[in-house]
Amino acid sequence: MAITTADIKNGMTIEYNEQLFQIVSFQHVKPGKGPAFVRTKLKNLKTGRTIENTFNSGVRIDQVRIERRPYQYLYQDEAGYNFMNTESFEQISIGSELIENADLMKEGQIVEMNIHADTETPLTVELPPFVELQVTSTMAGEKGNTASSNALKPATIETGAEIMVPMFINDDDIIKIDTRDRTYYERVKK
Repeated sequence: MAITTADIKNGMTIEYNEQLFQIVSFQHVKPGKGPAFVRTKLKNLKTGRTIENTFNSGVRIDQVRIERRPYQYLYQDEAGYNFMNTESFEQISIGSELIENADLMKEGQIVEMNIHADTETPLTVELPPFVELQVTSTMAGEKGNTASSNALKPATIETGAEIMVPMFINDDDIIKIDTRDRTYYERVKK
């Protein structure tokens, strides 16, 4: 669907240079001299890289219709990561390049998959903002260093990923992790 720069919104997906980009941010600029333009930050849905681009005001852009659908992560095998649509129960296999922080996914986890509505092609898999996972191994905190210090130590969680956690976290603790930046958020009460 063709739109103009006046229709741009954050989160919108467009086709630009024969690739799909999501608009991260935009700003309409009206300089004192010369024509108006729109400055944008675009995230490539295939590579994950963010670029900056300037469109002249009024230029036509191709908008792509994207649908967000809930999927459940089932398992990983040599074909990739296997998911099941929670509404139709259809199963699909996805490569790791479409999943950011795939090592934070636990079997049974519900994720959002962005699907190109016209071609039914999966574009990206998004984990929820926070996941709760169990610590499988970490070194013991040193005495006097466990309560108030900002010191961090590595911890391996049940999915095999390694996360930096505060010194007071022990084996078998369940922790909440921010999937956007892979940081420890809090310890979950059992």
